[in-house]
Amino acid sequence: MMSAMPVPSVSRRTFVQSMILAGLAGGAEPRVGRWRVAIIGHTGAGDFGHGLDTMWQNVPGAEIVGLCDENAAGLGKAMAKLGEIRGYSGYQLMLDETKPDIVAIASRHVTEHRDMALYAIRSGAKGIYMEKPYCRDLQEADEIVAAAKAKNVKVSVAHRNRFHPALPVAKKLVDEGKIGRVVEIRGRGKEDARGGVQDLWVLGSHVFNLAVAFAGEPVACSSVLMKDGKPAVKADVVEGKEGIGPVAGNELHARFEMQSGIPFYFDSIANAGTKEANFGLQLIGTKGIIDLRVDQEPLVHLCEGNPFVPSGTRQWVPITTAGAGVAEPIEGLGRQMATHLVPALDLISAIQENREPMCSAEDARWTIAMIFAVLESHVQGGKRVEMGALPKTNPLL
Repeated sequence: MMSAMPVPSVSRRTFVQSMILAGLAGGAEPRVGRWRVAIIGHTGAGDFGHGLDTMWQNVPGAEIVGLCDENAAGLGKAMAKLGEIRGYSGYQLMLDETKPDIVAIASRHVTEHRDMALYAIRSGAKGIYMEKPYCRDLQEADEIVAAAKAKNVKVSVAHRNRFHPALPVAKKLVDEGKIGRVVEIRGRGKEDARGGVQDLWVLGSHVFNLAVAFAGEPVACSSVLMKDGKPAVKADVVEGKEGIGPVAGNELHARFEMQSGIPFYFDSIANAGTKEANFGLQLIGTKGIIDLRVDQEPLVHLCEGNPFVPSGTRQWVPITTAGAGVAEPIEGLGRQMATHLVPALDLISAIQENREPMCSAEDARWTIAMIFAVLESHVQGGKRVEMGALPKTNPLL
C-alpha cells in the first residue's frame, strides 16, 4: 500500500486511447467517420497555438470547412498553409455559416477562450479542442463546463501529455508497487525567463494536469511567491503575458495535499538550471522514481532503487506502451503526440461514445483551480487554503 488512498487506476478513457493507438500501430485507421472542423486563431494574440490548425490535416475523416483570424495578414498566411479553405475575419460568422462538428480554439492567449467556447457550444458543435491555458479564471471555467454539459458538447483541452498511451502503463507500475510506496511527487516548470507565476500558468499547467492523473484531485494548497528572494508584495504585481492576468515575482514554491494522500510539490525559479530540462515531474517512491519529461519522447522513465541511498549504478529505463525497458511498438508515436493526432482521435471517440475526453473541461478546471490556489495561499500569507474555498476571479487582482 503506497498511501492513505491508492492512486487512480487505469480508466475506461485511457483504455480506449490505448486501443486507438494499437490500431494505428497495426496500420489500421480507426473508423472515425466524417467530421467538419472549423479553426479559430488570432495572429498576434496567440496565433494558432502549437499546431492546432495543421493537426486536422492528418486526422482521418476530418475536413476543414473554415478558418478564422481577425488579423488579415495572419489569415492570409494561415490559408496559404492549409490550402483551399474558406477564410473568415470573425469566428461568429464562420460558425454560423459552416455549422462544424468540431471547433478548434487555437489561440494561446486565454483572453477570448471563454467567449469562443460558449459561442461554439451555442452554434451546435459536438466537440471543442482548445489550446491551454484553459481560461482566465474559475468563473469562466464554470461557465464553459455548465454550458457544455447542458448541450452535451465534449470539450477537450490540449494538455497533450495527458493523452500519452504510456501513462496508463506507468500508473499500472505504480499501482503494482514497482517504485514502492510513493512518498511525494515533485514538479517544476521550464524555469526560463518566465519563472514564477508566468511559468505556472503557461507551462506548470501541464505539470498540474499530470499530477492529478497520478495522485487524484487536489484538496488544499500552501505556497509563497518570491521577488528577487523576498516574498512578493502588491507593488510587485504586473500584467502577465498571453492574457493570463496579473502575476507577481520571479519564483514560487507550492505544496498540494492530493486526494491520494501523496503530497505534490511545484516549484519555479526564473533562469534556474538547463533550458527546459526541469520541465516535468517525478513520482518518488521508496524503491525508485518514475520521471515524466513534458513533451519529450519517451515521455516516461523508470529508475529503480531507493532514491535516498547514494548509488552509482542506477539507470534510467524508458517506459513505453509495451512496458519498462521494452522497445516502443507504435511507430512514430512521438510525432503522433506532437501533432495532436492522439487527442483528436480521443475527442472523436468521446463524441461517438458519449463520454468525456481524457482531458475534459472539468479536468482543465482543476488545473486553473490549482493555479488559483497557489496565488490565493500567497495572498493569505502562505496559509493552507482548501480547494473548495477559492475565489472565482484572480486572487492577485
